[in-house]
Amino acid sequence: MTARRIGLLGGTFDPIHRGHVDAACAAEAALDLESVFVITSHVPPHRAQPSASSYHRFAMAALAVRERATWRALDVELRSTAPSYTAATLRRFHERGYAAAELFFIIGADAFAEIETWKEYPALLDLCRFAVVSRPGHPASQLAARMPRLAPRMTRTPFELGAAGAATILLIDAPTADVSSTVIRQLRARGQSIGGLVPEAVQQHIEQHALYTPSRPGRRMVEHD
Repeated sequence: MTARRIGLLGGTFDPIHRGHVDAACAAEAALDLESVFVITSHVPPHRAQPSASSYHRFAMAALAVRERATWRALDVELRSTAPSYTAATLRRFHERGYAAAELFFIIGADAFAEIETWKEYPALLDLCRFAVVSRPGHPASQLAARMPRLAPRMTRTPFELGAAGAATILLIDAPTADVSSTVIRQLRARGQSIGGLVPEAVQQHIEQHALYTPSRPGRRMVEHD
């Protein structure tokens, strides 16, 4: 009997956008994932504080997954006041009965290129497998050359997971939307349309609550994603 394959997509989601969704879809298809959990960060350790509140960011994540039967938005990181470290989140999953599952942390190739700066690196690579998906200008297939120390742990899909040996970094070349949360916030600040850049329900939430507009006092435009 094979173990359950579960994808974990973490992020600030300020806001969640088509690039996030595309990456998760690519990993789901390449790895035959049974479930995808979308985890909204509370206090991102590597970035400035989010512009939208945790309530709105989680709400947008939930809206983005509501029509996908096997996807679920989780608030596991929002329940803690501590910085949202991936290693800590992965340990929570192991402690909550997912130790027997195959966990795949879904991440864009641009973000994975900075993993050596993450807390508990390289130990966190042993807590799950990393499903690294291409982003515009950052092909996953080029990571082995860019990160030679990790190259022995990398393998490209498609492949048989059982035959992957010690590989813990799975490279997935797939198209993903050329969009970032920073661009979306900037467009909103200028009063321009974000149509097609985020799921439709997310766009409706942003517009209904006037998120990322200069008229919202106490919120600042964040230039980091």
